[in-house]
Amino acid sequence: MDSSELYHVKQQFVLGAYKTLTQLTLPDSSSPDYASTLLYKARAYIALHDAKSALQLIPEDTEDVSLKSAASLARYVAAADAVEKEAALEELRDLSVEIEGDESEGSEREKAVVRVLAGTAFAQAGEIEEALETLGTDTEDLEAVALIVQIYLSINRPDLAKKQFDRSKRWAEDDLLLQLIESTIGLVTGKDGYSNTSSFYTEQLGNPSLSSPHLLTARGVTRIFRNEIPEARSDLEESLQQQKGNPEAEAAYVVAAGLGATKPSEAEELWTRFAAEHPTHPLVENVNKKAAAFDEFAAKFTVPPLATASA
Repeated sequence: MDSSELYHVKQQFVLGAYKTLTQLTLPDSSSPDYASTLLYKARAYIALHDAKSALQLIPEDTEDVSLKSAASLARYVAAADAVEKEAALEELRDLSVEIEGDESEGSEREKAVVRVLAGTAFAQAGEIEEALETLGTDTEDLEAVALIVQIYLSINRPDLAKKQFDRSKRWAEDDLLLQLIESTIGLVTGKDGYSNTSSFYTEQLGNPSLSSPHLLTARGVTRIFRNEIPEARSDLEESLQQQKGNPEAEAAYVVAAGLGATKPSEAEELWTRFAAEHPTHPLVENVNKKAAAFDEFAAKFTVPPLATASA
């Protein structure tokens, strides 16, 4: 069983309080919590796209397979070109094979981390089948289930995501991660008018010891769906104050501005700046694709002549 300190660290990670974790002082290296805490801190840096700090934190000569996989994921995130990215993916593939061997070293928890981190990289690389195969869709590791659910939602298969959640309820404890999985599915599907999802985020944000721009962004998006635009903008502004430049919060804020009482010129300015700074963001690519399709169809449309009255 985890110590109370490690349990708290895990909860912070699950709820996206990454900045808080990066400021965490590691326990003594002789502590049984040392390796796990170091791993969560390194993963927090990776989540914040600060792969360099993650790599500086992880000992280069570590034999811990979970820390090795974290280093490989950091190298994947930091890669400057396709060659470097593929090299990092190969490291993760090798580790994924290594942990399945009969004589493989490492605890089951460490091996589960390898699968999750490798699956994360494969999913980001667009290798969806490889990610799902690595994670194992029959897994009883709840963090792996959470990632599988995210993958299914990303490819518009909420039905499969819900099947994973329903399956996990049969063996998983009713912990925070399970509730988060349910809320994430609810956010995508709109179940019960987003009421359960909204309540979950509000409950977690009520914790005075938690500072999570990730949760604020999630609640802001939920409030957009519930047509609570002023409240959504408040959440998103606070999120951006805590974590400046976060593209997901910025994207949601642009949407809220376009739907709210913001002057059209101001909303257009926000969109123009966001599109220039994040040209590969899915929202920008989707809008550009639709704009191009509109222009294409408009060019093919022939305006019929005006009807004239007969004499």
